Amino acid sequence: MSADADPHAGQPVEHRGAALEDAERAVVLLHGRGARALGMLQFADDLPSEDTAFLAPQATRATWYPNSFLEPTTENDPHFSSGLALVGDVLDDVTDHVPRERVLLLGFSQGACLGSEFVARNPGRYGGFVAFSGGLHGPEGTSWEYDGDLDGTPVFLGCSDRDPHIPEQRVHDTRDVFESMGADVTERIYEGMGHGVNDDELEFAAEMVADL
Repeated sequence: MSADADPHAGQPVEHRGAALEDAERAVVLLHGRGARALGMLQFADDLPSEDTAFLAPQATRATWYPNSFLEPTTENDPHFSSGLALVGDVLDDVTDHVPRERVLLLGFSQGACLGSEFVARNPGRYGGFVAFSGGLHGPEGTSWEYDGDLDGTPVFLGCSDRDPHIPEQRVHDTRDVFESMGADVTERIYEGMGHGVNDDELEFAAEMVADL
């Protein structure tokens, strides 16, 4: 497949913490638009690190897909599908050493949106999924239908009530979809926060990692 058809193929994956072959648990970190994988590894400072492998794939040109996640997914292809494939490749590498039940996916902004779609499209029992300021893809009025069971996977959705990029309703919609798929969802909406991550979110994520 050409690079144009699979733009994220072969992209580097940054690593911090325990080696996968020695790790008891793993966290896969998905960066936002215009950001770097190395920057996402800074989350390791706020999460339990003993025996934890942290991995962060890097999107081509620091962007997972060109348009808003509120556009039809076809408008973001091939980058969107290529991003999903890269996340799948990273997870395959991780689960060669760490059971999926002890693997947590965490994304911020565009990475949280990509992660939401990956988990919904690849259901099963994960150690957890954290979406900081993100949600499922699609225009307003989208009806999301995914086959499969998340089997009690802990999910955390955190976002501002006035995030300039993520409508609050999309967070609610994502919550409803994940709950319908059998996830154990915690949703927290923060008044006036803006587009970022706060200490309460980090503390909740740290508890999720500690529980892996």
